[in-house]
Amino acid sequence: MEEITYKGDSEFENIPSLKDKALRINLNKDIYGTFAEIGAGQETVRQFFRAGGASGTIAKTMSAYDKDFSDAIYGIEDDKRYVTEARLRKMLNHEVSLIEKRIIRENHPTKLFFSYANTVATIDFAKKFKGHGWVGIKYQVAPDQEYNDIVLHIRFKENDARLQQETLGKLGTNLIYGAFYKYNQPKKLLRYLYDHLDKDQLEIDTINFSGPVFKDIDNRLMSLQLVKNGMTDAVMFAPDGNNVLPARVLYKKNILALRGSFRPVTKVNMDMYEKSYEMFIKENKVDKEKTQVIFEITLSNLRAEGEIDEQDFMDRARLLCSLGQTVLISNFQEYYKLVEYFSQYTRSRMGLTLGVNNLVDIFDEKYYRHLSGGILEAFGKLFYKDLRVYLYPMQDRDGSLTNSENLKVHPRMKELYKFFKYNGKVVDITDFDSSNLSVFSRTVLKMIANGEDGWEEMLPEGVAKLIKEKSLFGCEAEEVVHK
Repeated sequence: MEEITYKGDSEFENIPSLKDKALRINLNKDIYGTFAEIGAGQETVRQFFRAGGASGTIAKTMSAYDKDFSDAIYGIEDDKRYVTEARLRKMLNHEVSLIEKRIIRENHPTKLFFSYANTVATIDFAKKFKGHGWVGIKYQVAPDQEYNDIVLHIRFKENDARLQQETLGKLGTNLIYGAFYKYNQPKKLLRYLYDHLDKDQLEIDTINFSGPVFKDIDNRLMSLQLVKNGMTDAVMFAPDGNNVLPARVLYKKNILALRGSFRPVTKVNMDMYEKSYEMFIKENKVDKEKTQVIFEITLSNLRAEGEIDEQDFMDRARLLCSLGQTVLISNFQEYYKLVEYFSQYTRSRMGLTLGVNNLVDIFDEKYYRHLSGGILEAFGKLFYKDLRVYLYPMQDRDGSLTNSENLKVHPRMKELYKFFKYNGKVVDITDFDSSNLSVFSRTVLKMIANGEDGWEEMLPEGVAKLIKEKSLFGCEAEEVVHK
């Protein structure tokens, strides 16, 4: 079979057909395992049965559609839900343990065992919820090696259950094929998941790799690939470095979001967050126990000379994680798109923490020319949600402050700005630390590049030490002296 080659992000050549992919797996005498598919038919295993030679690959296939049967096999989830990552991982572990018990290794010394599973909810009859699911594979690439896992979350975009089933079958086939034949090129494996699929059919918003063959993979970097490749508009990762499902983190939460380049994160960034958070949780519609803070980096802020600098991204990610923050990487250049995204998961009050320049940009019409309703349409999506903007002041060269009372927007936008300002949608952060107003990330970067002293004092506690230890942003590591 010819190697897959890509001419570009969207133009492919020599892509194996789904039948060829399934047949190559089936004809490999060592690959042997089980399929467990719940919620959307047995669409993946059907590809392997139809390709021929499946008896050499498939030990078992099943669908435990009845909830009591499913619970009897895999156990009962604490939250009583079935389309969850926890359920998928139980399915994978259970099926792998069965094949290990039932197939005697001594009689099959070269076998590579695997279990493929999915738990999915397709579109409902009212077509209100389009459906989503968890898909994964647990497998070996050497018979004496520990298992590897690839687990991903998908969102269906099609409006027909049958089409969603077919899409799932294609994705599953691509995943199994990629797991065995492209595991050493995980970035390409990600792209090949969309072979014979269109991004209008399916969204992949979370993926995690684990196991010996993926020991050098940083899942935050794989998150970045999902956004970079247009597979999803946003991904999220937790302080522990693992990708997390945005829906799980944001569902029915009050959300306070802070957008920035964080290159690196400075004292002014943390002062903006801390002071706006104090104001946010005092709002009468905000439940502190159900409040989630998000540090957001847009893809446009990750670009350097037209391309995304992955090392630079990882530097920022390490620092934000070290401060215990949850990070969102998005394709949302405009703020209204970010608010729309959050609105998928919550109707509770949201807050945006902005600097003066960010707010002025929001009132710039050039960002909304692609909308038929222009800036009014965008503002309808932005400010008519239960949203409040917390504005951090800017210090001018003469020492004066610019805040919501005296900032200047385009003359055509003055009345519109006043409308939102005096309806309480924009509030000033007044209890700020004035010593931070002269701190800028670009100044820190310049000082690091020039080998100057004093930049450490501009950063939150522990951040400068981490930059030096890890040689981030081009900083030369300090020589460690052992006494």
